[in-house]
Amino acid sequence: MPSTDAAAASSTTQPGSATRPSSPPEPARPNQSTSTTQRSRAKENRRQALLSAAASLFALHGFSRVSLEDLGAAAGVSGPAVYRHFPGKQAVLADLLVTVSQELLDGGRRVAAENADPLVALRGLVAFQVDFALGKPDVIRVQDRDFSCLSDEDQEAVRTLQRSYVEVWVEVLAGLRPETDASELRMRAHATFGLINSTPHSVRSHGRKMASGTARPLLESMALAALLADCHTNH
Repeated sequence: MPSTDAAAASSTTQPGSATRPSSPPEPARPNQSTSTTQRSRAKENRRQALLSAAASLFALHGFSRVSLEDLGAAAGVSGPAVYRHFPGKQAVLADLLVTVSQELLDGGRRVAAENADPLVALRGLVAFQVDFALGKPDVIRVQDRDFSCLSDEDQEAVRTLQRSYVEVWVEVLAGLRPETDASELRMRAHATFGLINSTPHSVRSHGRKMASGTARPLLESMALAALLADCHTNH
């Protein structure tokens, strides 16, 4: 086998051969993956801005009185640009309520999975629901008032997610009250949702808004008392 030096010499001394100049380096190309990620992130940010605007406007005016142009203006995009993210106003409402319902279910499952002690898990679920109610009162109002504006398919999707969320609470409560029928545990959970979800809106709409630092511990203690209250029936 010829040595590397010999091979190099042979290649450069052959009659009629010429040394070719090296090609200039190709200009650096932007990373396609990075560009795609940035575009996807920007698109998701605009989508979230539209959903946030929808929650505020639907809560304030009602679904039927808000146009796509209104949503676009509130989110800082043109009306036609909204169609790049949603096929219509009803799709905005569906995405808003389905997304929130999925977030509740995922968050509830995470709290339950991270706490083996059922009492600790229950406290975590209550705190999680209170954070949601204080942070997204507009979404709660939209669900209460405009749920019927969803298509039948989207209504069922929201109901399915929310039933699953209730069952997370029922399973945790069952760990504290194994002798109690599941139907009663569901009633306790629903009653607690009513207490937690209605309070931030009622406080805001009937006078000076209560600071979350004051409302949070009050709501949490009242909710736990309702969930763990003993039943005393007079005969």
